[in-house]
Amino acid sequence: MSEVALSADEAPPERLHPLMLVSGLGGSLRGVAGGYAGIGYLAATGRLDTALILGALLLVGAVVSLLVYWRRFTFRVGTDELRIDSGLISRTHRSIPFDRVQDVDITQGPLQRLLGLASVTFDTGASGGSKEEGALNGIALARAHALRDHVRARRGAEPATTAALEEQARPLFAMGLKRVLTAGVFNFSLAIFAGLFGLTQTMGDVIGFDPFERRFWIDLLANAGPLTGFVQDHRFGAAFAGLALLILLGLATGIARTLARDFRFRLDRTGTGLRRRRGLLTLTDVTLPLRRVQAALILTGPVRERFGWRELKLQSLAQDQGGSGDHQVAPLARDEELQPILAELGWRFPEGPLQPVSKAYVWTFCLLLLPVLPIALVQAAVLPPLGAFTLAALGLLVIARWLGWRRTAYALGDEQLLVRGGWWRRRTLLLPLRNVQSVDLAENFIDRRFGIVGIRIGLAGGSGFSAHSIPALPREKASQVRAALLSRFL
Repeated sequence: MSEVALSADEAPPERLHPLMLVSGLGGSLRGVAGGYAGIGYLAATGRLDTALILGALLLVGAVVSLLVYWRRFTFRVGTDELRIDSGLISRTHRSIPFDRVQDVDITQGPLQRLLGLASVTFDTGASGGSKEEGALNGIALARAHALRDHVRARRGAEPATTAALEEQARPLFAMGLKRVLTAGVFNFSLAIFAGLFGLTQTMGDVIGFDPFERRFWIDLLANAGPLTGFVQDHRFGAAFAGLALLILLGLATGIARTLARDFRFRLDRTGTGLRRRRGLLTLTDVTLPLRRVQAALILTGPVRERFGWRELKLQSLAQDQGGSGDHQVAPLARDEELQPILAELGWRFPEGPLQPVSKAYVWTFCLLLLPVLPIALVQAAVLPPLGAFTLAALGLLVIARWLGWRRTAYALGDEQLLVRGGWWRRRTLLLPLRNVQSVDLAENFIDRRFGIVGIRIGLAGGSGFSAHSIPALPREKASQVRAALLSRFL
């Protein structure tokens, strides 16, 4: 018996799950974060009653706004489209045809997992991947999976039974706990200090805590009792201990962030793309259509490469959870683990040796730094420590540029372009020529004196991943490469 088609207008209206009033409260409170500084100031100045009243008003306002949003938000699931109605004064009626939907992603935050809820986002690609076209923030998890299966079925994609088969199949790539912790060590981060700096800038004077001010440490040592003399007598030891603590905090922060993001990382091949699931507190379930992938980036660094580790990102027209077109599909992998993923894309590395760029890549950079040299020499004469620091920094920049030049090269094949570059942040670009949208030659007044040109290659999509380049090629060679690239897609 054939299915009766039902338009979105004829479908019964549905609301978000009532428990989203609980799971969404955190987001509503974050929206009034500016009032927290006022509450802290009032509490610190002794006006605790006023601070409590202001806090209660902010809480009531957040709850009321969330309740109004829930009451005025409805969605209707038809046979071939989804309709979302939202807004209080200015109502919005958005229709999303299922045959235009490229991605249906399911995300669960910590509280949503506890309550059995999920958020579902849709992307039609109409905005170039800059934002999702629709979102249902807080429906039952079973309803979220049923909705995704319904959309897949209407697009002629995988049937609903495919999910069970994916669980039984061997993943394309996966990371156990040991691998995730190893990745966290390489993701050394000082984000905790950036957070402390932001806190001190907004509330440092109120709470009397500003570790970025010299006076803070002087006052702290003055009140340290017996430790004051010990620290003054062992300054170098205290500085070494502080540096060690800084490194440990950076490692701990990197491990914590990586563990929260990539716990139980799993990548599977589906009928239309790659399905990535990961997360410790917030679970994400994202499907990346292969036909929307524009390029692949293999990232590493001096330390990671010495241990044989790589990171693979796919640059796509579809956005990731953070609003970027970069999709991390292998956070920490060996070369042999990357090959099956690239094979699913049908891509291979161009044959033949890599072509180096001109040495003028280094000389032009030195000329740009040349105006700073007289300043450094004057500093060395007036303030020798500062001058020595500036000269050392200039030398390190030149050395880094030279090391980067040694690694910068390209290879142009019949179907793919490979561009390698960087020394500290080493990256290898693999770009199918069919995805090239534009090829430009760029030069400045210094480049012209050396007869070199840079090639800028544009891809479809947002600014976060739309351009790549081959720097410092001789003018004639650059023109030949540009002509070869244009001949592939014209």
